[in-house]
Amino acid sequence: MTFSGQAAWITGASSGIGEALAKGLAKQGARLILSGRNVASLEEVAAVCTTDCLILPFETTDFAAIPPLVERAEAWSGGIDLLVNNAGISQRSLAADTDFSVYERIIAVDLLAPIALTQAVLPGMLARGNGRIAMISSIAGKVGVPMRTGYCAAKFGLAGYGDALRAEVGHLGLNVHNIYPGSVRTDVSRNALTSDGSKRGVSDKVIDNGIKPEVAIARIIEGMAAGAREIIIAEGAELAMGEARRMPDDLIDQIGAFMQAGYVQRMNQGAE
Repeated sequence: MTFSGQAAWITGASSGIGEALAKGLAKQGARLILSGRNVASLEEVAAVCTTDCLILPFETTDFAAIPPLVERAEAWSGGIDLLVNNAGISQRSLAADTDFSVYERIIAVDLLAPIALTQAVLPGMLARGNGRIAMISSIAGKVGVPMRTGYCAAKFGLAGYGDALRAEVGHLGLNVHNIYPGSVRTDVSRNALTSDGSKRGVSDKVIDNGIKPEVAIARIIEGMAAGAREIIIAEGAELAMGEARRMPDDLIDQIGAFMQAGYVQRMNQGAE
């Protein structure tokens, strides 16, 4: 019951991993802030979560809207204990065929939007000296995968932001979890963008035969509760790829120790 009574804000909460995570955390007694664009779907998720819920619908790339939304969320919750940056969009197109606007859209949704929300929530967590930030990356955020150049770029970037942020705030009481799902049974492939920015409209067999969302979520919650910095949710070849690129815990600790050793002060003095 690690998350009992805690306030968890989940983006992309109307379906897929976000919906399953909302239900999983609700069973643990967490209070939920549910965000996405589809209000009716968010209300359906809230209705089956037997816990206090606040629905905050918004377009994640409307960066100007984020500060007042954070104020509402913190006023309702008394402080965000867990932020899950889950909202995202995938891609199925060759780089040579893909319009640049598709890259702009994917980077905005999958990288800039979670950074913007995290930056707005971070001050409150730092002031309280505790909190968790979960970045839903992907196995495609560890290994470059064909037909996903934009998606890989964004998910690699999100993981890098999470790693660097952890080094900065880990010793201040915050946990940063980088989460790497492989094939989970969601609509991620069906909603993926094609070369002209249109939705693909069909799923991948590997996704349809992938891990059940509730199974993936149980592993994610268990990993976060245990304080895992990297949580890989995959099977078979995808698991092998993720594990091959896993960052060793001792290296994460070494980088995190830079801050406590006066790294910022030395940088500001030009000594690094």
